[in-house]
Amino acid sequence: MNQLKKILSSIITVVITGSVYAQDAAAPVAVAKQQVADNSNLALTPPMGFNTWNTFQTNIDEQMLCEMVDTYVSSGMRDAGYKYFVLDDGWMSMDRDSTGNLVADPKKFPSGMKAFADYVHSKGMKFGIYNCAGTKTCAGYPGTRGNEYQDARLYASWGVDYFKYDWCNTDSLNAREAYITMSNALKATGRPIVFSLCEWGNHQPWLWGKGVGQLWRTTGDICNQFDKDKVIGTWTAQSVLTILDKQDKIRQYSGPGHWNDPDMLEVGNGMSVAEDRAHFTMWCMLAAPLMAGNDLRKMSAQTHDILTNKEVIALDQDSMGIQGFKQLTMDGVEVWVKPLSGGDVAVAFLNRSGQTQAITYVWAEHNIKDAISKVDVDFTKTQYKVRDLWLKKDVGTTKGMYKQSIPSHDVLVVRLHALNQ
Repeated sequence: MNQLKKILSSIITVVITGSVYAQDAAAPVAVAKQQVADNSNLALTPPMGFNTWNTFQTNIDEQMLCEMVDTYVSSGMRDAGYKYFVLDDGWMSMDRDSTGNLVADPKKFPSGMKAFADYVHSKGMKFGIYNCAGTKTCAGYPGTRGNEYQDARLYASWGVDYFKYDWCNTDSLNAREAYITMSNALKATGRPIVFSLCEWGNHQPWLWGKGVGQLWRTTGDICNQFDKDKVIGTWTAQSVLTILDKQDKIRQYSGPGHWNDPDMLEVGNGMSVAEDRAHFTMWCMLAAPLMAGNDLRKMSAQTHDILTNKEVIALDQDSMGIQGFKQLTMDGVEVWVKPLSGGDVAVAFLNRSGQTQAITYVWAEHNIKDAISKVDVDFTKTQYKVRDLWLKKDVGTTKGMYKQSIPSHDVLVVRLHALNQ
């Protein structure tokens, strides 16, 4: 009896839609009729959260991450809408255990992954984790190829809510089939798990990703440079503007529950405040997933104010889920438009040039018509209130001209609201 009590006390079980799983086991302890997870209501707005990779890469551990979780809450990030805390590559041991299960690195996570996931959940957030479709992850840890269903059951037993699936070491794998297999494995656990397809856009996942996952990467990895790509060994990380330029032609594939993902945020990671503000604004105009990647414990007041600006975040999280589009370019300044719910419209003025640009924008000369959202704005017939979302104040109406100076690599973004509504 004492031995039985010892065994029982060492097992923490969780109930997932009728199935009971052991804390560190991938297979069900008690088998019940398993229901496929209903993921139809997942990610109806772009996921918001934090990912460890951009700042920490594989240099993560339980204590540091708990500090990050605490700061996530105390800084106001959670209350601003950020929900997920995602561990990227490097969380696992270099080998699977004797039963083929992945193992959280015991030096990095002495309390185990389930305990860390529980800590994240206790703070009112959701927990995410990473692996790769290939034989090894990008950093050389065990990949998922051939272990999709076993790994999915393990993640569900830990309480995973979000799964990022990378594309390293995949050899001749068929991308669509590989992601469908993992998608089916996640659904078979019965636990709703947001599925992030990190396939880099090589096989046009926007054409087939809807229903497979809730978001798909559209490009290679981002770097902390605004307008110049960065060569890293045998590959090239892409700048903010390089990635931005690849989004406009695929906007029709994005919407509630199925998002184009131009990669994580580099806000607070070495660009200027103006570039950070422009980067964040344009990702919100794209209705992009917002995954912060800075050290939250050390972020400046400017970084905090950018990441937690609820009026700009509201553009990203708008229930219509319409990805913005480039309307025109004038003297190095791009004008982007994003239709919003309730008849509102966001307009962003992005200065890509190397010097300050003075703009004079006559609203009546730039009516808005969008075939995807069916929005049709005629400024000669309807007058709109203009609200500057970074200044957080109203700045007139569309009756006259909009005159502003925009510093190099900076942005202005306004929200238009019809005055007769």
